Amino acid sequence: MPSLLSSSSTFTLCCTLSKKFILSPKATTFSFTRKAVSYFGTKTTMSTNLQSHAFAGNPLRSKTPKSTDPLSPPLAFETLKTQLLGNTHQLSSLNFKVLPFRKGRPLASSSSTDGDLGPKWHLGWISLDDCKGLFSGSGDELSGDNMFYLGSRSEEDVVYWAIDVSGENSLVTDSVSKQFCFVELRTLMVATDWADERAMSDLAVAGHAKALLEWHNISRFCGYCGEKTITMESGRRKQCSNELCRRKIYPRVDPVVIMLVIDRENDRVLLGRQSRFVPRMWSCLAGFIEPGESLEEAVRRETWEETAIEVGEVKYHSSQPWPVGPSSMPCQLMVGFFAYAKSFEINVDKEELEDAQWHSREDVQKALMCAEYKKAQRTAAAKVEQMCKGIEKGHSSSSDFNLESGELAQMFFPGPFAIAHHLITSWANQDSAFDAVQLKQPPRSSESNL
Repeated sequence: MPSLLSSSSTFTLCCTLSKKFILSPKATTFSFTRKAVSYFGTKTTMSTNLQSHAFAGNPLRSKTPKSTDPLSPPLAFETLKTQLLGNTHQLSSLNFKVLPFRKGRPLASSSSTDGDLGPKWHLGWISLDDCKGLFSGSGDELSGDNMFYLGSRSEEDVVYWAIDVSGENSLVTDSVSKQFCFVELRTLMVATDWADERAMSDLAVAGHAKALLEWHNISRFCGYCGEKTITMESGRRKQCSNELCRRKIYPRVDPVVIMLVIDRENDRVLLGRQSRFVPRMWSCLAGFIEPGESLEEAVRRETWEETAIEVGEVKYHSSQPWPVGPSSMPCQLMVGFFAYAKSFEINVDKEELEDAQWHSREDVQKALMCAEYKKAQRTAAAKVEQMCKGIEKGHSSSSDFNLESGELAQMFFPGPFAIAHHLITSWANQDSAFDAVQLKQPPRSSESNL
């Protein structure tokens, strides 16, 4: 079973504790406002605008330049190789920025902000010259094959690359003195202010880069003949070096269904606990899609296998890239659904789940109001700042989840960085009008279409 986390919506959703909604189907963001006591852990009115899920909305990947564009992967790669060779006769207006990773952790820095906002983290981009300097001191050769194309910004004539420097120990010492450090992506995820568009964009870029680098690390050999693979198309694919094989290998994506199971009366939802969860944490059920199965079939099968609950109609909600799972699966794609139960007696598969229970809307709403997600985000951001200063040597992401639980709630859920959170909040804060539009129990005769 994958990590049970995150979501957004293709409409604008404004919800308060009084359950008043405004639906705008043409919008591409959603926002919500809570008064009196918000689930961000404050007594003032607050609102959040999410352009997309965490790890989605990568600004460098929105459009791929055409092959004749100097910013395109093939032409940018040729320019990169020219500059690495030190050929100054071929002038170019392109600038290159490089994001180093060490053991799956991106280089990051932190800066203080004015007022009450707390510190904010930033990706630790370095120039191509600085990158060349790192390798010149280590004795290893920096070549274009070490670097992987992430995307570009045409308005700035900048091309962005990622590089794995896990073998360059000197960079670790140097980066600490410059108040940079390598930080776990999951920690940066929790430390991200989800109302900050720039921070969300940086997180998406880092997620894409990590997934790409991890895929390269686990695909060094051909899965067909066992020979070494070579990097092609600026790191966007690999190819077997065996002339008799020459298999093309593309980045791996593992699709996962994640579903909020709803009872017939639309008053309760089925939530599960895994043994690795911190105390009081509950989330949606989830599972990998098997070969030859539709998304809807996977929702029904996984729910039945884990809880013995039979599901009828299945409704699509949204999807989210998830590059913070195990390294053997560099990027999961979480596909979120509402699923409507046809049976209600739970029989938990203890090999899959520690527990599964039906939870009322009232209990879910109370848990959301008491949870302190904003406090968790700011605490994680402060710890990243300490790590970049060399004060904090490491950081356990489990402490982030403990902070989210709050002192008054008997349970809590994954934070706004996770699709599970948005599946749960969308259901918990609906009103009767929203029921009719989005979550009304549909006929059980056939599968819904995506």
